[in-house]
Amino acid sequence: MARAAAPKRAPKKAEAAPAPPLASNRERPPEPKRYKASKEELLDYYKQMLLIRRFEERAGQLYGLGLIGGFCHLYIGQEAVAVGLQSALEVGKDSVITGYRDHGHMLAYGIDPKVIMAELTGRAAGISRGKGGSMHMFSTEHKFYGGHGIVGAQVSLGTGLAFGHKYSGDGGVCLAYFGDGAANQGQVYESFNMAELWKLPIIFVIENNQYAMGTSVNRSSAEDQLYKRGESFRINGLQVDGMDVLAVRGAAETALKWVRGGKGPILLELKTYRYRGHSMSDPAKYRSREEVQAVRDKSDPIEAVKRELEKVGAKEEDLKAIDNEIKKIVVEAADFAEQAPLPEAAELYTDVLVESY
Repeated sequence: MARAAAPKRAPKKAEAAPAPPLASNRERPPEPKRYKASKEELLDYYKQMLLIRRFEERAGQLYGLGLIGGFCHLYIGQEAVAVGLQSALEVGKDSVITGYRDHGHMLAYGIDPKVIMAELTGRAAGISRGKGGSMHMFSTEHKFYGGHGIVGAQVSLGTGLAFGHKYSGDGGVCLAYFGDGAANQGQVYESFNMAELWKLPIIFVIENNQYAMGTSVNRSSAEDQLYKRGESFRINGLQVDGMDVLAVRGAAETALKWVRGGKGPILLELKTYRYRGHSMSDPAKYRSREEVQAVRDKSDPIEAVKRELEKVGAKEEDLKAIDNEIKKIVVEAADFAEQAPLPEAAELYTDVLVESY
């Protein structure tokens, strides 16, 4: 008896070959090297960072006494970021813009502590004539464009400043600071897109102090490695130890070389830490005192510079003398602010935009 023919099998489908990895010929900046500072430079960084720390401590005291009104966001713990970055800029050529935690940036840019403290206390001698207060300081003379209270708004404005540098051909670069909280704002990404399209000379700086307004970055951000946030716009990113002023300065050198070379924007994520609450009204119950103390003990940026100075022969008594000198500067700034007159009532009607038809 003949055997039944076996049913024909369907032809085997060819398996798709695995997709090759995405090739990228995009140039990337080199990994930053820790800056090799001279003893004189280390002393300068130490003085600047100590000035910010002592100034902010005094500002906190004046706030408690009711001499500073409104909101007040202190920079204590983050000093290495502003000092490391801004020490590499060309003052008078490059521009800086930041958010509302701005006192430290102004001090790092060499602006007189007296006029900053006077602004904090709302005095006519303040750098914004007492009208900006803590959150809205400004100095076109120094190319420092604020001090902005709207979260992330300064990023778009900084992109505009960078466009201005490119349009005028003045060779300047804009340093635009924002925080890990602002990193989730939509206008930040619109700015990234335009900055890369037009190859604008801007360094986007994320000061990742890890808690935004009170929520840790890994609870609020699907991608918590914030230096990667520019990748979809072809913007290169670098992650930097923001508690080490020499690492920050090294990253600044790399970023500035990239941007000044006409290669477009770059993104720096500075991993830092604020010791105080988000603002003076924040009890910071979302983290423990032990956590804050551990960071102070292990990673304090001022103590790190102090150790570097000791390696190159700085003596303890010399550093104490610097501390006393800085304390004197801060006391004089506070006394100046307390004694300066308040703005005249007529100032309510100045600096107001009126469009007439």
